[in-house]
Amino acid sequence: MSTENNTAENNYEHHEPDMTKGRIWKVFFYLLGLTALEFIIALGFVETGLIEKGIAVVAVYIILTILKAFYIVAYFMHLKFETKVFQLILGIPLFLLIYMIILILIEGDYIGLYLFK
Repeated sequence: MSTENNTAENNYEHHEPDMTKGRIWKVFFYLLGLTALEFIIALGFVETGLIEKGIAVVAVYIILTILKAFYIVAYFMHLKFETKVFQLILGIPLFLLIYMIILILIEGDYIGLYLFK
């Protein structure tokens, strides 16, 4: 009976070889730094008027958010340790979805220019 419990416990203790406590803390501090950078930009520069809120600030926020999403998906959801084929199976539809959203936003703005004059 004790061998069955031991085997069952070992099956649930699957760890990625590169995912150590040190790596988890390192990724945590990367995420913390990116979040702090977003707050510094928002509250330190934009709110005080040092930087005018515009397309450049929004682009920086989007880039920082995508970078944070990459770290979360790659390390905490263990996608970085999956095979390349599985990464492509997930990555290509994601890229096409983002592309479709961009096209819809462009077309929506284009139609709005002529429809609501």
